[in-house]
Amino acid sequence: MAPGRAPTRKIEQELWAAGYETVVGIDEVGRGAWAGPLVVGAAILPAGTRVLGVRDSKMLSEKERERLFDRIAAWCTTWAVGAASQEECDELGMAAAQRLACQRAVNGLTVKPDVAVVDGTWDFVSPCVPQVDMRVKADRHCLSVAAASILAKVMRDREMRALAEHYPAWSFDTNKGYPCAVHKAALQGYGPSAIHRRSWVFMDHYVPWSGTPRVVRPEQPTLF
Repeated sequence: MAPGRAPTRKIEQELWAAGYETVVGIDEVGRGAWAGPLVVGAAILPAGTRVLGVRDSKMLSEKERERLFDRIAAWCTTWAVGAASQEECDELGMAAAQRLACQRAVNGLTVKPDVAVVDGTWDFVSPCVPQVDMRVKADRHCLSVAAASILAKVMRDREMRALAEHYPAWSFDTNKGYPCAVHKAALQGYGPSAIHRRSWVFMDHYVPWSGTPRVVRPEQPTLF
């Protein structure tokens, strides 16, 4: 098990004391990947029990996350993941795609939360949940966010391993669509696969094929 202080219920307890009844932890995975979906996990935990070993998914090995997955899923009062496909990431842009994946995750819950705890400083959850509590490093410190991070990471990793069977040249079973030396070499040799995010800047630097240019989204109209 990875070292590090275990996440606690302190944030959830603060929100319960403030009058909120149902707290959902929300976290995303796949934002920095070059291929595959963006996935958002949402987890509502029971108040009186916990599963030992839960950490931020980035602090755990793939084997440890898989071992914990069924226990966390059974422990949750309700949980769900929502995804935005690589096509939606290209068509909408990452900010809108992240909001869409979050909406799908929240809609998949069987209990309606009244407050969400979210890692970071950017609110991609409103208005899916009435109140949003942004906390830096919430995935390390807040138990429900850590649980959501593991659920989302395992679900995305499983999908990338399955997709690797259809796209073996890019080694998605090991890199999960994230940049690495093997992934970059495959792009230079084979070009992008059908599940690559073709609007991303890597298309300009690692894909020498003129027949597969970078996708450029039209600029969105603004009020200014």
